[in-house]
Amino acid sequence: MLAPLAAVMLFLAAIVSAFWYLRIEEMDREQEAVKRDVEYAQQRLRLRLLERQEQLMRIARDISNKEVDGDEFVVRAESMVVQYPELQVLTWIDERRRVKASYAAPSVPGNQLRVAGVVLRPGETESMYGLARDLQQPVYSQPAASDGSGLLQLHVPLADQGRFGGVILGEYSIDGLLRFGVPSEVSAKYAVSLMDGKGRLLAGASLPTRNPATHLLPFTSQPNEYEVPVSPVGNGLILRAQAYRTSLGVIGSAVFWLVIVLSAMTAWMLIANWRHTRRRVQAQQALVAETNFRRAMENSMLTGMRALDMQGRISYVNAAFCQMTGWSEPELVGRTPPFPYWPEEDRETLAARLDDEIHGRTQPGGIQVRVKRRDGTLFDARLYVSPLVDAKGHQTGWMTSMTDITEPNRIREQLQASHERFTTVLEALDASVSVAPLGSEELLFANKLYRLWFGGQAAGHLQMVAQAGVPEQPRNDEHLDDVDSFVGLPTGSLTTAHSEHAEIFVNELGKWLEVRSRYLNWVDGRLAQMVIATDISARRHAEEQSAAQAERAHSASRLVTMGEMASSVAHELNQPLTAISNYCNGLVSRIRSKQISEEDMLAALDKTARQAARAGQIIQRIRSFVKRSEPNRTLSEVNVMVTEAVELAEIELRRRNVRLSHYVAARLPKLLVDPILIEQVLVNLLKNAAESIEHAKRPAARRSVELRVIPKQVDEQPVVEFSVLDTGAGLAPEVMDRLYEAFFSTKAEGMGIGLNLCRTIVESHQGRMQAENIYNGTDVAGCRFSFWIPVSGAINVVAGHNTGVTV
Repeated sequence: MLAPLAAVMLFLAAIVSAFWYLRIEEMDREQEAVKRDVEYAQQRLRLRLLERQEQLMRIARDISNKEVDGDEFVVRAESMVVQYPELQVLTWIDERRRVKASYAAPSVPGNQLRVAGVVLRPGETESMYGLARDLQQPVYSQPAASDGSGLLQLHVPLADQGRFGGVILGEYSIDGLLRFGVPSEVSAKYAVSLMDGKGRLLAGASLPTRNPATHLLPFTSQPNEYEVPVSPVGNGLILRAQAYRTSLGVIGSAVFWLVIVLSAMTAWMLIANWRHTRRRVQAQQALVAETNFRRAMENSMLTGMRALDMQGRISYVNAAFCQMTGWSEPELVGRTPPFPYWPEEDRETLAARLDDEIHGRTQPGGIQVRVKRRDGTLFDARLYVSPLVDAKGHQTGWMTSMTDITEPNRIREQLQASHERFTTVLEALDASVSVAPLGSEELLFANKLYRLWFGGQAAGHLQMVAQAGVPEQPRNDEHLDDVDSFVGLPTGSLTTAHSEHAEIFVNELGKWLEVRSRYLNWVDGRLAQMVIATDISARRHAEEQSAAQAERAHSASRLVTMGEMASSVAHELNQPLTAISNYCNGLVSRIRSKQISEEDMLAALDKTARQAARAGQIIQRIRSFVKRSEPNRTLSEVNVMVTEAVELAEIELRRRNVRLSHYVAARLPKLLVDPILIEQVLVNLLKNAAESIEHAKRPAARRSVELRVIPKQVDEQPVVEFSVLDTGAGLAPEVMDRLYEAFFSTKAEGMGIGLNLCRTIVESHQGRMQAENIYNGTDVAGCRFSFWIPVSGAINVVAGHNTGVTV
């Protein structure tokens, strides 16, 4: 009687302890959350102050560099004050404490405004001013609440050629820092305030102190708040957050008393249940004795027995049934379908048969099923079902006996296995198989495909033999000596003879067949001929299509080659022809205005002739590329190639109002290159640079292109690098990926083969070409195309080891 009561008292003590522990843990979590949120808000305030400090230091640096005057300072100060509401006043004070310029927010009172040219009064920010002058570092002033201003001052020193040149004074609103610096999610959960080093409230709100006498539990009166100094101001500015009240107070105590009442009710029910259990134990002891007697009789049986109630739940199994299935009686009794000894693949069938069994639709001869043992193996069993009737004549379920019939079924399956395997293989073949005896029109065997093609007669067999050129089979009235060369040989040799095969076309089927035949001994001892025919129509059709596709591919290859040559000529001739047109137009214009001398005319005509010769040379070079030949290389001066390219490109650059500057390093070695092709690459890159600048719509001051030629080392190999830098909009990532792809262009009138051809020319000289964007911070300030030509190219060519890329 005392044991249940002691258990209840222990339960009550555990509940009270758990309630106390959980409450204390909850308070710790709340305190930790307040600490985490206050530190997060302090970091936000710190970052905001450091950002403003950095901006003021940037203005101070510009003032020290003489880049900002008083008007420019007012403009910048106005922009900062408008953009950052917590910043109220910005003042420029020189080394004599004279105000040079100042800007204040409209909300600043008139008595706090500073007028340019006025010297600060003695004592006004004098200590912080002197500290900033001595330390040469930004200094924050301690916020003063006594004057009612509520402003935080930041002194940023100015340097004038290493000397102190004054300060930039920034004044923050304490209330503005609280409103705009503290995250809204923190302000929503806590009463946030800013205090000075003495604990006086500067901004925000503070919750009233809780009265411990109003709470029944002592730990509910502890305050939940946290405060931390705001850096970089220091201990003079403290951020404090107080959590709003979340404790339930008396409600929590009510829950505690409710638990006590429920515990008392549990004690009363435990005592009542204990008395009832004693009476049940006595009845169970008598039942166990009777059950043990019956179980001893049932365990002596070899047939498995299983009892089901009217709902299909297992109510009894004997030892033989458990031994057959491998499952113990406790694991089976009480189980409902599907039972664990049912195979997964037969569950639907077994469920249907169980439904018939429960509704009385049983078969007198029993049913055959598969049963799964616990180890996963299967065996065949036959089940016999009979109704289970109690002493009153009422049916309470069904009794099932189970016998293992695995061994008889195994013998029966072995007898059928050979025939099924033979039939399955032949019927599943994708070839026609037929067997006919020699000298007869009888068909001994035909698989499914033969029957589909020729029916059940031997005519198809004989037709395939005749078309394949196999010796004709003798008729019944003819002697084998006249038609069969195998007559007289042992039958054992005939079955190992090589098969004959041929490809024939059967008009009736409209198919090409590959026919194989051989002789064999039939099961009754007769000599027979087997014919295997495979449909090869798809293969023959594929061979014909392959031949046609090869012919079309050859034709298309020739067309593509011609198209590439025509596109290259059109693109590469456009620039020299444009130069010829420009020279001619200039001559016509100056002749009409009679402003040209004979020497100028001869010079212009000479340049026109050189461009015409250049066009012819370009055609010759492109033809040599198409023929997969190397360019015509000579030892060329780098300075001459650059000069020629610059003269041609300056026409295009002047038209687009782009300045061109070039630098060629002194004493560069001669390069074994085709000068026409190298000049073409340079002209193409310079022209693309000018178009990029024009597309970016740069102002006149930023419309410039620079060409640099310098010596360089690449993989310990001396090279000459050519680079073209522009001030355009650069290359987008998707354009960079497809930059050298043939027929890809970002210009509406472009052919998309210029850069592809340029890279081919460079690589044919054992060089490499690359492109990259030029950045100014995070902004793209232009693009740089560069390529290099090895100086040792002459040695490779002379030695016969030229490995340049050709087109």
